[in-house]
Amino acid sequence: MSQPYEEILDGASLPRSAPGVRHEQICARLHSAMTASVANLGSAQLLAPRTKIQVARTTAIRPDLALVTTATGKLWLAVEIVHTGDHHADTVIKKEVYERARVPRLWMVDPRYDNVEIYHSTEFGLVLKGILAGSEVLAEKLVPEFQIVIAELFATPPAGQNPG
Repeated sequence: MSQPYEEILDGASLPRSAPGVRHEQICARLHSAMTASVANLGSAQLLAPRTKIQVARTTAIRPDLALVTTATGKLWLAVEIVHTGDHHADTVIKKEVYERARVPRLWMVDPRYDNVEIYHSTEFGLVLKGILAGSEVLAEKLVPEFQIVIAELFATPPAGQNPG
C-alpha cells in the first residue's frame, strides 16, 4: 500500500492522503504501458510514480506519472489520477500549477467517472483537447508506441489477480 505524501504549492504544504487500491491499480497500468512505450524513445524518461518535481522555486509536485525530456529534465507530460475524496487539489489547484509551468501535456485520469481529460498547453494556457471513455484509446503522438483502451485502464481485476 502506498503512503501519504506532501506537495509544496507556492510555498505552502499540501498534505496528500495515501492513494487507494483502485488508484494504484490504474497507476500501475499506466506505468506498465508507458514503460514499454518509452523503452526505445531516447528523448524522454519516465519517472517513478509520485517522484518530486520542482516546477517553480516555491512549488514541488508529485504527479502519478511524469515524463521528462532526457536533454533538460523538463516535465512535458504529467498525469494526475484524481483522488476521489480529495479531487479539488488535483482538478483545480494542481491544474493551475501545470498551466503556470507550461507543461506541454496533462492527462487528468478520473476514476469517479472512468474517463481521461486530455489537455495541451497553448499560448493561452491549457486547452481541453478531449475527454476519453469506454472503448476509446488514450494515445500520445509524442510517444508513438503508447496506447491503452480506456475501459482496460479502469478495469477492476478479478479477486486475487495482480493488477496491471
